[in-house]
Amino acid sequence: MTLSRRSALAAAFAIAAAAPILIHPTPGFAAGTTDAAQGSAVEAAVDSLTQALLAADGAALDALTLDGLSYGHSSGVVQDKAAFITALTSGASRFPSITLSDRSASVIGEDAIVRHVFSGEAVSNGKTAPVHIGVLQVWRRDGGRWRLMARQAFKL
Repeated sequence: MTLSRRSALAAAFAIAAAAPILIHPTPGFAAGTTDAAQGSAVEAAVDSLTQALLAADGAALDALTLDGLSYGHSSGVVQDKAAFITALTSGASRFPSITLSDRSASVIGEDAIVRHVFSGEAVSNGKTAPVHIGVLQVWRRDGGRWRLMARQAFKL
């Protein structure tokens, strides 16, 4: 039997519409903590990461990222945590300036999705180039703090 995409989507929507919606408190959040407060905390973590990138601060970059980090560049290069931090702290890459605009953050339980436009300058292997890219970041609440789990940049 062949199932078309349209039929499969219709079935999926029918099941979703018939399923009850369960709302429950998110574990790990303190009593009285609001989604707005968590969104502000994620935004603060993004700002801290930006400052750590500008300063090439290895200790701060380590503290702000999870061990399983997947850091994707707009060129298609993907780095793990060690390669990401080493490139910045060794001086092979650096950012003299960074501006984030069109920012949004959505908290979903213990995770957050952040989007922004990243503009500035990058220096790689001694060559300076302007940067204007879109960025998607995935953050995870870990031990009471937000840490970057994944990042993917894309050309605008």
